[in-house]
Amino acid sequence: MDLAPGDDGAGPAAPRRKEHHRLPDVRPLDPLRSLKTKLGVLVVATVTFAVLITWIGLQNELGPTRTLPLAIFLSLVIVQLLARGMTSPLRDMTAAVQTMAAGDYSIRVRATSRDEVGQLAEAFNVMAADLDSSDRVRRELIANVSHELRTPVAALQAQLENMVDGVTEPTPSALELSLEQTERLTRLVTYLLDLSRVEAGASALVLSEFSVGDFLEESAQAMSMVDAAKGLSYVVDVTPPDLVLEADVERLRQVVTNLLQNAIRHSPHGGTVRLDAYPVDDDVVLEVSDEGPGIAPEDRGRIFERFASGSASTRPHAAPPSGMASGGTGIGLAIVRWAVDLHGGHVEVADTDRGATMRVTLPAQARPAPGVTTEADD
Repeated sequence: MDLAPGDDGAGPAAPRRKEHHRLPDVRPLDPLRSLKTKLGVLVVATVTFAVLITWIGLQNELGPTRTLPLAIFLSLVIVQLLARGMTSPLRDMTAAVQTMAAGDYSIRVRATSRDEVGQLAEAFNVMAADLDSSDRVRRELIANVSHELRTPVAALQAQLENMVDGVTEPTPSALELSLEQTERLTRLVTYLLDLSRVEAGASALVLSEFSVGDFLEESAQAMSMVDAAKGLSYVVDVTPPDLVLEADVERLRQVVTNLLQNAIRHSPHGGTVRLDAYPVDDDVVLEVSDEGPGIAPEDRGRIFERFASGSASTRPHAAPPSGMASGGTGIGLAIVRWAVDLHGGHVEVADTDRGATMRVTLPAQARPAPGVTTEADD
């Protein structure tokens, strides 16, 4: 088994280690699936070889004083070669752990054996991949949050300094710009608090039955007041009008608010944001659609991952895809998936000819995910 960098190219480059000349690993026992079987074969092979050497010596009139030391020496050589191949994965994993302790999680080990040591090596590679992914997420979190905090803080500081220095008057428009930056900071802090709940495994739902139409109308009205600068139109279409849903209203408000903010961010000025709801079998489907540049097909499967970033749209002169870049942290859509998963539903990007449509499917009668505790809303 050899140490090798991760095949995905992620993570820091592995530091070069000094190469030492060593005996090659001899592994004829790799096909065996049990370490106990390998040890048994090793014992039988060495005993048989020692007896064979002794018998050959007797046939050639060599006494035990000559054949026994030779048999012991050659048996030890065989044991050393075979045992080296059997234990090589353990040595390589030890070296890999030392490398990972220095901050490089791209190291992987290769296993050719099928026994318990080979299974351990495979489990080690899975663990190393998880650590590598977690480390990337941590770095992306620091980079995204630092960028998102720095931009509104710098803008707010500049605006307030201009007002204090008398460069600009504290007019309603200037105060409105400061308020927008403050609201942006508030949204980011809210995202981070929600993410901390995800990490803490907060999974309780307060269930109640409510009108989907009234809920979406209230959500659209609230967002239209916050983001009035773009002059967007909001269309709410619920079929049938008396459609009801059993869910946690506050969690679902999280979902719709994040999807609306995503749609608003990528909608053109004067565009239309749609909120549709309709039943499908025993489920209720909620859709939030915008008229932005859309989401590239290769990005649709991963935009709900934390801090995901996608490629730019293939359309010429288009803004970044919905849910990606353009001031987004990649946290909001991860929270959407988390809240939807709690309800036992799923979220996806629907195929559309124009813009982007986020589709949330929830059971009409609450069927929370396993392990989620529920309580009725009094």
